[in-house]
Amino acid sequence: MLKPLDDEHYMKQALTEARMAAAADEVPVGAVVVCKGVIIGRGHNLTERLHDFTAHAEMQAFTAATEYLGGKYLDQCTLYVTLEPCPMCAGAAFWTRIGRVVYGAPDLKRGFQRLQDQLKHDHVLHPKTQVVAGVLEDECATLIKEFFAKKRG
Repeated sequence: MLKPLDDEHYMKQALTEARMAAAADEVPVGAVVVCKGVIIGRGHNLTERLHDFTAHAEMQAFTAATEYLGGKYLDQCTLYVTLEPCPMCAGAAFWTRIGRVVYGAPDLKRGFQRLQDQLKHDHVLHPKTQVVAGVLEDECATLIKEFFAKKRG
């Protein structure tokens, strides 16, 4: 099992991806997938560039990770993402059977936890998936807040 310091290390890698998104004028969300201490997938939002509303950071990282492994299941892996996954990405995480989801900032409007609460359902993610919230939360939240403050001008 990874230690909290490992979680911070990999979240910093996800933050690097988020900064790449911000530099491309995308919503600054970044993700990495780690398996046995190796980053096997990286991604950041590409929705504007690809004109694809499904091109979220998590989806990019899942695709890279499953390609790396040559299979669709990520049960031995951890997803690190700077913002709480939306229901779409949580659904994709469910199907990958991801072992852990570690996120930085909560998404109080569109995060999967809110959907879980509304549905009174415990398993938007796979029942075996462990969730860790709030890793480098302030840094992750600041990146998002600054991006939207700049947009609002």
